[in-house]
Amino acid sequence: MTRRVVVEADGGSRGNPGPAAYGAVLKDAATDEVIAEDARTIGVASNNVAEYSGLVAGLRLAVDHAPGAWVEVRMDSKLVVEQMSGRWRIKHPDMQALAAEAGEVAPQGTTYTWMPRARNAHADRLANEALDGVREGVVVAGAAPLPPEERTDRTPDEESLIEEIESPGATRGDAPRDQAGHRGWTGPSAAPTTLVLVRHGVTRHTAAKRFSGGLGGDDPALSEEGLAQARDTADWLAGLGERVDAVVSSPVRRTRETAEVVAARLERPVAIEAGFAEMEFGEWDGLTFTEVAERDRAGLDAWLASMDTAPPGGESFRTVQKRVLAGLDRVLSEHAGRTVVVVSHVTPIKTLVAHALDAPLDAVYRMELSPASVTVLSFYSSDQADGAPRGSMRLYNALPPGDRATLEPGRW
Repeated sequence: MTRRVVVEADGGSRGNPGPAAYGAVLKDAATDEVIAEDARTIGVASNNVAEYSGLVAGLRLAVDHAPGAWVEVRMDSKLVVEQMSGRWRIKHPDMQALAAEAGEVAPQGTTYTWMPRARNAHADRLANEALDGVREGVVVAGAAPLPPEERTDRTPDEESLIEEIESPGATRGDAPRDQAGHRGWTGPSAAPTTLVLVRHGVTRHTAAKRFSGGLGGDDPALSEEGLAQARDTADWLAGLGERVDAVVSSPVRRTRETAEVVAARLERPVAIEAGFAEMEFGEWDGLTFTEVAERDRAGLDAWLASMDTAPPGGESFRTVQKRVLAGLDRVLSEHAGRTVVVVSHVTPIKTLVAHALDAPLDAVYRMELSPASVTVLSFYSSDQADGAPRGSMRLYNALPPGDRATLEPGRW
């Protein structure tokens, strides 16, 4: 079960603008026990800048002291909560920069909740103690605070996978950011639509490395190994809990069986999306690559050379791309701003990855995708002329149990 934590943050300025400071506290959501606190002065600033500084500090506490946890931010600043939730526009340059920093630090899935000022007394007290010279710096539960002269500045954490993809270096510093701090994306909401893409478990065709298409073939069931893989992946994804809006499956048997295992673990029904079915291989279905080469070498060479060529009686990569992206449009429309688990196949998942990265379609030949693996893509609304959502790859071909510190869903 994924740990849940709460960040409470506040900031204040004596003069607005004037001497300013922030306070932030990280608590265990289940026990309300304090995990860590941070209180610092920030020089001369406004109340709003101090509040945003407290938010960033609180998010860093969560990343440092509760890695992989689900994070809920609670603040008495309606402005910060509404802006970070994507409902209000951020106009002030100083706050734009701080909101961008918060957007980069915040773990995937962070939520923002407004609470009355009286309930934010802990963070407010920390901010005032910093202004009074009583507190300065981070205190972990059970440890005494360092005096100001012994405090060292926080060194930046190693960039998360999300940061590597969305803001890989200072050379992109001039690129525009949206309200949540993502470069190059703008839109009415800061919340992306996130697809947790799961490849089905193995079948007898998978093990034998045979072409196994959509509904046009013999539609094999999961093997015992495939069912075990599906259960392992379902257990790994269980920490997503109520954050999953739906489980969507290709109509093909092996994906439906995998989806049913995952959906039962997440307590969600299974919806069918025909656009995410595997490529139809026509006359090649059920054959190995070697067998196809022996029977139809010219056809195989033509298929490998062009995205527009189809196996006899089957589909081309370009045809598959068209229906996969039509399925994507339907999912993004129906589940905007939510997280959806999509159980599909090698070709559709690779096609979605290429699309999210604006890569050419033949990039599918340069991707490996394991059975029952997890790939995570997020799509952000865009103000581009074509209105097309902008994609971000958060995770690719991850396998449970793996390195949980890296693969924990809360770090997506």
